[in-house]
Amino acid sequence: MIISINPYTGEEIASVKEFTKIEIDNALEAANNRYESWKKTDFNYRSELMLRAAIELRNNKIEYAETITREMGKPISQSIAEIEKCSWVCEYYAENAEKQLAREIIKTNAHKSYISYEPIGVVLAVMPWNYPFWQVIRFAAPALMAGNICVLKHASNVMQSANNIQKVFERAGFPESCFQNLPIGSDKVEAVIRDKRIKAVTLTGSKPAGSAVASVAGEEIKKSVLELGGSNALVVFKDANIEKTVKTCVQARFQNTGQSCIAGKRLLLHEAIAKEFLELFTLQVRELKSGDPMNENTYIGVLAREDLAKDLSEQVERSVKAGAKILLGGKRNGTYFEPTIIADVSPEMPVFNEETFGPVISVTIFKTEKEALELVNSSAFGLGVSIFTENLKYAEELVPQFEDGAVFVNELVKSDPRLPFGGTKTSGYGRELSLHGIREFVNKKTVYFNKY
Repeated sequence: MIISINPYTGEEIASVKEFTKIEIDNALEAANNRYESWKKTDFNYRSELMLRAAIELRNNKIEYAETITREMGKPISQSIAEIEKCSWVCEYYAENAEKQLAREIIKTNAHKSYISYEPIGVVLAVMPWNYPFWQVIRFAAPALMAGNICVLKHASNVMQSANNIQKVFERAGFPESCFQNLPIGSDKVEAVIRDKRIKAVTLTGSKPAGSAVASVAGEEIKKSVLELGGSNALVVFKDANIEKTVKTCVQARFQNTGQSCIAGKRLLLHEAIAKEFLELFTLQVRELKSGDPMNENTYIGVLAREDLAKDLSEQVERSVKAGAKILLGGKRNGTYFEPTIIADVSPEMPVFNEETFGPVISVTIFKTEKEALELVNSSAFGLGVSIFTENLKYAEELVPQFEDGAVFVNELVKSDPRLPFGGTKTSGYGRELSLHGIREFVNKKTVYFNKY
C-alpha cells in the first residue's frame, strides 16, 4: 500500500493499493492501444477537450487544492493558485499547439521540403510532490495536444492528487487511457522505462533520481527531459529599488514554504546596500504568517515530510559550525521549520553549495560585479538567476555572462507557458513549456519531394 500522511496533523489521510506487474502491463497496453487512435485525431478535437480540462480545473479548484494542502502541506491560497495556473497552461496549448506543430516549409533544391512534427507514442512522467498538479499538467497538456499518450508515476505522498489529475482528463471527456496514473513505487520505474511501449520519459526531481532515470533511458536509447534541483541566486546591485526588491525576494524564497526548485535560495547583496536591505528583508520575513495550511491567511506551512525538515536543519547546523550566523529563525518543530535567514555565508558552506529545500535563505555580501558573477556561476546548479538593478542596459550586458537556463531582471524566476523552462549543469536538460516544450516529445521528420 502507498500511504499519504497529512504533514501538518500527522494523520493518515489515504492509502492506495500499488499496481502489480500485471496491472502495470495492462495499463501500458491500454495506453499503447489508445495511441493508435489518438494520434489520428485532429487539433480541433484535442483543443476542445483541453479547453474542457481547463474549465474542469477552474470549476473544481477548491476540491483539488484542498487535496494538495492535505497531502503535502502547501498553504491553501497557494494551492488554489497552482490549480488556476494549470488551467492557464491547458488553455495556452489548446490555443497554440496547432500552429506550434504546423509543417515548417524549408526552401531547398527539392520540389518541396518541410519538417513535420509528429507524435512519438506513450511518454512516462516521473513527477515530484512540491507542485503536485502544476509539474504534471505542464507536461501533459503539450504532450496530449501533440498526439502523445501520458502515463504518470507520481510521488508516493501525493497519490490522491495523482488520481485527481487523471479525474480532470476523464471529466473533460478525453478517451480512456489518454492519461493514466500508475500507483507504483520508485523500484518499479526502471522496468517501466525499459518497456518497449514507453517511447520517452520526463522527470522533475533530484539529481540522483534524474541520473538514474537518464541512465536507464540512455541504455534504451529513449529521449529524456530532466528538470532537476536549483540553487537560484538573487543578486541585488547597489542601484536596485530596495523596497520593491525586498518584497520580490521574500516571495521568491518563501512561497510554497521554500519547497521549490526555482526558489531564490542565495541572496547576494552589494555591500553598499546590504545593511539597509537586510533590515527591511528581516522585518518582512518576520511578519510572514505561519500556521495551519488550510487557513487562507497562512503563508508559511509545513514541509511535506519530517525527514525533509531534519535534512534542512542539518544543513543549517553545519553552516553555522562553519561560521555562518543565524539572523532569524533556525528552529524546527516536527515538519515545521521557521523562516530562516543566515548571514556571513561563504561558498563552501552547505546553505550555499547545496540545494536547501525549505524556508531558509543564505546571505552573502559582494563588492564588485565580477565577484557577483563568480558567486552566481560557482554553483553546480544552473536553473535560474534573478538580478535587481534600475539600469536595464547594464542588466542586458550582464545576461550573457550567467550560465543559468533563465535570467530574470527585477523579478523572481518563474515558469510561464509562453516561455521555455529548464536548466543547465546539474539542473538538467531539455525544455518544458512554450513551443520548445511541445517539440521535445515529437518526431521532427524531414520530408523531401523531388520531381523528375
